[in-house]
Amino acid sequence: MTRSIRTMPEAQKKALHRARWLEAIWLVVLASIVAAIYFAVGSSQAMKTAWIEDLLSFVPPIAFLVGSWIEGWKPNRRFPLGYIRVTSIAYLISAVALGGVGIFLIVDSSIALIKQEHPTIGSVELFGATIWFGWVMIAALAYSVVMPVIFGHLKMKPAKMLHDKTLYADAMMNKADWMTGLAGIVGILGIGMGWWWADAVAAIVIALDVLHDGFKHTGAAIRDLSDEMPRTIEDKEFDPLIEEVQKTFGALPWVRESRLRLHEEGRFLTGTIYVVAHENGCSAGRIEAAEAKLLDLHWRIHDISIMPRTKIEASVTIEGVDDGTLPLRSGARRHPVG
Repeated sequence: MTRSIRTMPEAQKKALHRARWLEAIWLVVLASIVAAIYFAVGSSQAMKTAWIEDLLSFVPPIAFLVGSWIEGWKPNRRFPLGYIRVTSIAYLISAVALGGVGIFLIVDSSIALIKQEHPTIGSVELFGATIWFGWVMIAALAYSVVMPVIFGHLKMKPAKMLHDKTLYADAMMNKADWMTGLAGIVGILGIGMGWWWADAVAAIVIALDVLHDGFKHTGAAIRDLSDEMPRTIEDKEFDPLIEEVQKTFGALPWVRESRLRLHEEGRFLTGTIYVVAHENGCSAGRIEAAEAKLLDLHWRIHDISIMPRTKIEASVTIEGVDDGTLPLRSGARRHPVG
């Protein structure tokens, strides 16, 4: 028995619809930000780094839109569980892109600092008046800060409702964009004051922020795809649904002992429960009823399989080495080859 994005509760369906519209509108706004920064880059390393970061900001919303679209495809013979894991792939793509570009920006900015490049900011004539071009740069950076912070707050609620880590990471990066803008503004003001190094240092600060986001989210995405036990969307603790599933199943009168394995498939949870039943307590009907009961616990529980066992191994030892609590069932003991 399985569920998918097409059978989510109405509240989650509305949240998904809203999130898609938010991301679509955000792409238009982001394009205007990229254009504004591009025409104000000048010779500033910090502005160049901020512009590249804004270009990179296209990746998470596009990954979310494409991933949520593919996620809704119907299961077929080749993909019997559907395409629910595509959101985890989208999350990994976004995170790796962040990390890779972050490294590039740090190297690029560091080279500019080592070479002791002295950027200059000239003047420009606007509406018949000659003004320092640095003010144009600062205005573009200010615009690039305000809109992401607004959209970051708007995306946060649907991200949590949908347990969508790609959308959540995008929202968090948007909310933190004020640091990029502030670092860029400090760098430009530093050039105006004759501090040639301020621009490159500001660029490195921006790049470090990008690298931090990439490193953090890449680690979380890899753990998800490595079948780590589910964690909250903030990645601070294990998901409370784990304990809820354990308590609900353990309370069934025919269950004597059980072990649970859960992992994330995108926004959904799938897993297996190994169970030792009381004598004559396990039947196909009871197993199907228990699976249905567990699916009804929460919309995120996508698929639960219950596997009857005669006993459950507490731990496995191979050649004197304790391998912990896995594989949690008899018959799965691995023996060394050769």
